[in-house]
Amino acid sequence: MSVYLIADTHFGDGSILRYESRPFEDAAAMDAELIRRWNQTVTPQDTVYHLGDFSRYDLQKNREILAQLNGTKYLVLGNHDRQYTCRQWQEAGFAWVYDLPVLYEGFYVLSHEPIYVSANMPYANLFGHVHASPTYKTCSCRSFCVSVERIDYAPIAFTAVKEAIFRCIQQNEP
Repeated sequence: MSVYLIADTHFGDGSILRYESRPFEDAAAMDAELIRRWNQTVTPQDTVYHLGDFSRYDLQKNREILAQLNGTKYLVLGNHDRQYTCRQWQEAGFAWVYDLPVLYEGFYVLSHEPIYVSANMPYANLFGHVHASPTYKTCSCRSFCVSVERIDYAPIAFTAVKEAIFRCIQQNEP
């Protein structure tokens, strides 16, 4: 059983194709490819933390999409997910839904939007929201962005994220 992370899938959101220059013909093609890549990466026994902005669809369509995606899925609400309550998202298929950031393994803060963490803080922030914005690095010694544009439109293994952060820390030690 492995743990994966992803953010900003924006299922059904045709406007995201233009805003983020996504390489898909339309929202239906994007949805199909996101589902394909998710299931190519994640097994039914795995766990996935979705760090917000899952979908623009209604609850029934969200149920249908979630039923197609492998793994046990958890959602940290993003700004585009708040049209539904945590309970409604759970009823759609998430195992649990968080409306605040989550502390994972005592070191990783899982959030939708980036949170300030310095090298002197005992945390690293894993986030989405910023998509491919050059203002934010994909990886630093205290953060990692899991927006789909940065992770090839598929969930990324938590172990890979941890390794990238620890490599950064080791390279920057005095």
